[in-house]
Amino acid sequence: LAKAGGVGLPANRARVLAAFEVVLAAAVVLLDLAIPSAVLVLLAGLSLAVRRERPATLGFHRLARPWRTTGIVVVLTLAWTLVQFAIVMPTLNRVTGTEQDLSAFNDLEGDLGLLLLLLAASWTLGALVEETAFRGYLLTRTTEVVGSGTVAVVTGVVVSSALFGLIHTEQGLVGVLLSALDAVFFAVLRLRTGSVWSAVVAHGTSNTIGLVTVFWVGPVTGLW
Repeated sequence: LAKAGGVGLPANRARVLAAFEVVLAAAVVLLDLAIPSAVLVLLAGLSLAVRRERPATLGFHRLARPWRTTGIVVVLTLAWTLVQFAIVMPTLNRVTGTEQDLSAFNDLEGDLGLLLLLLAASWTLGALVEETAFRGYLLTRTTEVVGSGTVAVVTGVVVSSALFGLIHTEQGLVGVLLSALDAVFFAVLRLRTGSVWSAVVAHGTSNTIGLVTVFWVGPVTGLW
């Protein structure tokens, strides 16, 4: 993750600014302001402009061995999705007494045109915009506030993942929890590869699996 202190800002000022940005970002999510992810991307752009930094400081680095890394990310995402369907979802269903609310996708089953439209949106507004907002911007700024080391990274992952879960309240409690866990998975990939692009690939792949599943068999809220 980028260290505190932009090109034109001393480290102490950069940290204070980062704290303000995290509070502002949290308010945007909690108030459900417009489209929160899009608003956070705008804040990210302003943040970079004020600091005179490049997007690379938010984790937008070219993947090392891009094809190999992308393949590994896709395989890991398939495995993670299976764990979600087979273990996490059913467990949360029984613990909470509710299921993930996927009613927004009721019209998707068997509708190829809608599937293609949602896939396009999931890779742009979903994968690219949300990963820029949460695994790029918010994760970086939250870590910057705390400092360096494991505690800072864990704090960044927890805060950004919790807020990511909260932008999915329309899916009910289980949907929020599943989204937060997905966010942790995406964050780990971003940190391990050193690039937000791995999280974008994972997010897009995960969305694609979910949408295609609903298209073929309807909403699935667990394997048992």
